[in-house]
Amino acid sequence: MLQEKNRRITKQRQVILEELRKLNTHPSADEIYKVVRRRLPRISLGTVYRNLEVLAQMGEIQKLELSGSLKRYDWNTNKHYHIRCARCNRVDDVPIAPLNQLEDELYEATVYEIIGHNLEFIGLCPECSKKSRTIDH
Repeated sequence: MLQEKNRRITKQRQVILEELRKLNTHPSADEIYKVVRRRLPRISLGTVYRNLEVLAQMGEIQKLELSGSLKRYDWNTNKHYHIRCARCNRVDDVPIAPLNQLEDELYEATVYEIIGHNLEFIGLCPECSKKSRTIDH
Protein backbone atom coordinates (compact mmCIF):
# COMPACT_ATOMS: atom_id res chain seq x y z
CA MET A 1 0.00 0.00 0.00
CA LEU A 2 2.81 2.43 0.89
CA GLN A 3 4.53 1.85 -2.47
CA GLU A 4 1.29 2.53 -4.33
CA LYS A 5 0.88 5.74 -2.33
CA ASN A 6 4.44 6.80 -3.24
CA ARG A 7 3.78 6.20 -6.93
CA ARG A 8 1.13 8.83 -7.47
CA ILE A 9 1.74 12.44 -8.37
CA THR A 10 0.76 14.44 -5.29
CA LYS A 11 0.29 18.22 -5.31
CA GLN A 12 3.79 18.63 -3.85
CA ARG A 13 5.35 16.39 -6.52
CA GLN A 14 3.43 18.22 -9.24
CA VAL A 15 4.76 21.60 -8.06
CA ILE A 16 8.32 20.21 -7.81
CA LEU A 17 8.05 18.86 -11.37
CA GLU A 18 6.63 22.12 -12.72
CA GLU A 19 9.36 24.21 -11.09
CA LEU A 20 12.12 21.82 -12.16
CA ARG A 21 10.90 21.94 -15.77
CA LYS A 22 11.26 25.75 -15.72
CA LEU A 23 14.96 25.44 -14.85
CA ASN A 24 17.67 24.46 -17.33
CA THR A 25 20.37 24.60 -14.67
CA HIS A 26 20.26 21.03 -13.32
CA PRO A 27 19.58 22.36 -9.79
CA SER A 28 20.41 20.80 -6.44
CA ALA A 29 17.66 19.85 -3.98
CA ASP A 30 18.38 23.05 -2.02
CA GLU A 31 17.91 25.18 -5.14
CA ILE A 32 14.65 23.39 -5.99
CA TYR A 33 13.47 23.86 -2.40
CA LYS A 34 14.00 27.64 -2.60
CA VAL A 35 11.91 27.87 -5.77
CA VAL A 36 9.17 25.49 -4.61
CA ARG A 37 8.78 27.38 -1.30
CA ARG A 38 7.48 30.39 -3.24
CA ARG A 39 4.44 28.30 -4.19
CA LEU A 40 4.30 26.01 -1.14
CA PRO A 41 5.63 28.10 1.79
CA ARG A 42 5.05 25.34 4.37
CA ILE A 43 6.99 22.61 2.52
CA SER A 44 10.12 21.36 4.30
CA LEU A 45 13.52 20.66 2.78
CA GLY A 46 13.17 17.01 3.85
CA THR A 47 9.88 16.73 1.97
CA VAL A 48 11.52 18.12 -1.18
CA TYR A 49 14.42 15.63 -0.85
CA ARG A 50 12.03 12.68 -0.36
CA ASN A 51 9.82 13.71 -3.28
CA LEU A 52 12.82 14.18 -5.58
CA GLU A 53 13.92 10.62 -4.73
CA VAL A 54 10.43 9.25 -5.43
CA LEU A 55 10.16 11.20 -8.71
CA ALA A 56 13.54 9.81 -9.79
CA GLN A 57 12.45 6.25 -8.89
CA MET A 58 9.24 6.79 -10.87
CA GLY A 59 11.28 7.86 -13.91
CA GLU A 60 9.73 11.34 -13.94
CA ILE A 61 13.14 13.03 -13.46
CA GLN A 62 16.82 12.08 -13.53
CA LYS A 63 19.03 12.23 -10.46
CA LEU A 64 22.54 13.22 -11.53
CA GLU A 65 25.35 12.04 -9.31
CA LEU A 66 28.23 13.80 -11.00
CA SER A 67 31.75 13.71 -9.63
CA GLY A 68 32.89 16.63 -7.56
CA SER A 69 29.48 18.13 -6.93
CA LEU A 70 26.12 17.85 -5.21
CA LYS A 71 23.38 15.59 -6.47
CA ARG A 72 21.54 17.51 -9.13
CA TYR A 73 18.24 16.91 -10.86
CA ASP A 74 17.21 17.00 -14.51
CA TRP A 75 13.66 17.03 -15.87
CA ASN A 76 14.88 15.55 -19.16
CA THR A 77 14.69 11.77 -18.72
CA ASN A 78 15.95 10.96 -22.22
CA LYS A 79 19.42 9.42 -22.32
CA HIS A 80 21.92 12.27 -22.69
CA TYR A 81 25.25 13.46 -21.35
CA HIS A 82 26.34 16.40 -19.24
CA ILE A 83 29.27 18.76 -18.98
CA ARG A 84 30.29 20.22 -15.61
CA CYS A 85 32.36 23.31 -15.00
CA ALA A 86 35.39 22.40 -12.89
CA ARG A 87 35.36 25.85 -11.27
CA CYS A 88 31.73 26.78 -10.49
CA ASN A 89 30.07 23.34 -10.91
CA ARG A 90 27.57 24.61 -13.49
CA VAL A 91 26.05 21.65 -15.38
CA ASP A 92 24.77 21.74 -18.96
CA ASP A 93 23.49 19.15 -21.42
CA VAL A 94 25.92 17.94 -24.09
CA PRO A 95 24.41 18.01 -27.60
CA ILE A 96 25.72 14.65 -28.85
CA ALA A 97 23.87 11.41 -29.38
CA PRO A 98 24.22 8.67 -26.72
CA LEU A 99 26.92 6.10 -27.41
CA ASN A 100 24.58 3.10 -27.64
CA GLN A 101 27.05 1.20 -29.83
CA LEU A 102 29.55 1.27 -26.96
CA GLU A 103 27.05 -0.49 -24.69
CA ASP A 104 26.38 -3.09 -27.39
CA GLU A 105 30.11 -3.77 -27.83
CA LEU A 106 30.65 -4.02 -24.09
CA TYR A 107 27.72 -6.42 -23.78
CA GLU A 108 29.35 -8.67 -26.39
CA ALA A 109 32.82 -8.41 -24.78
CA THR A 110 31.88 -9.16 -21.14
CA VAL A 111 29.65 -11.41 -19.08
CA TYR A 112 27.93 -8.36 -17.59
CA GLU A 113 24.34 -7.43 -18.28
CA ILE A 114 24.72 -3.80 -19.32
CA ILE A 115 22.01 -1.58 -17.84
CA GLY A 116 23.45 1.80 -18.85
CA HIS A 117 26.45 4.07 -18.60
CA ASN A 118 27.38 7.52 -17.36
CA LEU A 119 29.64 9.88 -19.22
CA GLU A 120 30.57 13.25 -17.76
CA PHE A 121 32.59 15.89 -19.51
CA ILE A 122 34.52 18.43 -17.44
CA GLY A 123 35.59 21.86 -18.60
CA LEU A 124 35.16 25.55 -17.89
CA CYS A 125 31.83 27.22 -18.56
CA PRO A 126 31.91 30.38 -20.70
CA GLU A 127 31.82 32.69 -17.65
CA CYS A 128 34.64 30.90 -15.81
CA SER A 129 36.68 30.62 -19.00
CA LYS A 130 36.32 34.36 -19.57
CA LYS A 131 37.34 35.09 -15.94
CA SER A 132 40.34 32.78 -16.35
CA ARG A 133 41.52 34.61 -19.49
CA THR A 134 41.06 37.98 -17.75
CA ILE A 135 43.16 36.87 -14.76
CA ASP A 136 45.89 35.41 -16.98
CA HIS A 137 46.40 38.68 -18.84
